Amino acid sequence: MSVPIALPAALVYGVADFTGGLASRRAPVLAVTAGVQGVGLIALLPFVFLVVGAPSGAAFGVGAAGGLAGATGLLLYLRGLAVGPMGVVAPLSAVVGAGLPLVIGIVWGERPGVLTLVAIAVALVAILLATAGTAPGTGARLGPLLGLGAGIGFGLFFVALDATPPDSGLWPLVAGRLTTAPVLTVLALLLTPRESAVPADRVRGSGGSRIGRLGLLKPPTRGLVGVSGVFDTGANVLFLLATRTGDLGVSAVIVSLYPVVVVLLARFVLKERLTGMQIGSAGLALGASVLLAVGS
Repeated sequence: MSVPIALPAALVYGVADFTGGLASRRAPVLAVTAGVQGVGLIALLPFVFLVVGAPSGAAFGVGAAGGLAGATGLLLYLRGLAVGPMGVVAPLSAVVGAGLPLVIGIVWGERPGVLTLVAIAVALVAILLATAGTAPGTGARLGPLLGLGAGIGFGLFFVALDATPPDSGLWPLVAGRLTTAPVLTVLALLLTPRESAVPADRVRGSGGSRIGRLGLLKPPTRGLVGVSGVFDTGANVLFLLATRTGDLGVSAVIVSLYPVVVVLLARFVLKERLTGMQIGSAGLALGASVLLAVGS
């Protein structure tokens, strides 16, 4: 039964995404994504030996591939949150991120019950309503496109985690972080232009240097990256455990309710306008969670 694990994962993902999106509005997105991955790896290591599992070639291979897909999705996602309204980008990424594993799970032979299918349909409607009715002019075209691309990356990440050996514990997540953190750090050093680096008064010393390009920011922004990294890792752990106790499709749909958290935080923290449809989506999301809990 994955619902009691997947639902907290959605809440934790929502906090991770919101704080990461805020950080991306203050610093180059490559630097933020690299920081999130690095902090996430550090946060993950103490828990590796608390979950029984054995490292293997399959665990590391599939985990690394999933990590690259997830990191690519995160990079596109944080960029989308930085340039567009969070209340639009987050739900769009969630629709694709939930739909792809659901389809693949059915192809692989998963057969959810009627009540579960109804709950999944309600959840998908909740995600779509979180996007609908946004006021004109509140976001650029680039934001939604990035959200859709991010959803593909997230969906492939979810599928990869489900495909890892069931006795591998958290080692697939370790493999993913060990692959993505160094790659993103190198890309941040090489590709972040000097003119997009944080202002000199927000960097200790290095001006436009490569260290400056990685973003030695004021404590509040560094704190956002740290919170996002820790919560992102926590959500990944919960989702991996959820897929091992229930269906991939159901777990992915529940986890993809995270836009409700992002939309609400954006409304109350950033004062983004929340439409009646988006408010209704929160109610539908809660109802879908209840139906999934009963039907699982």
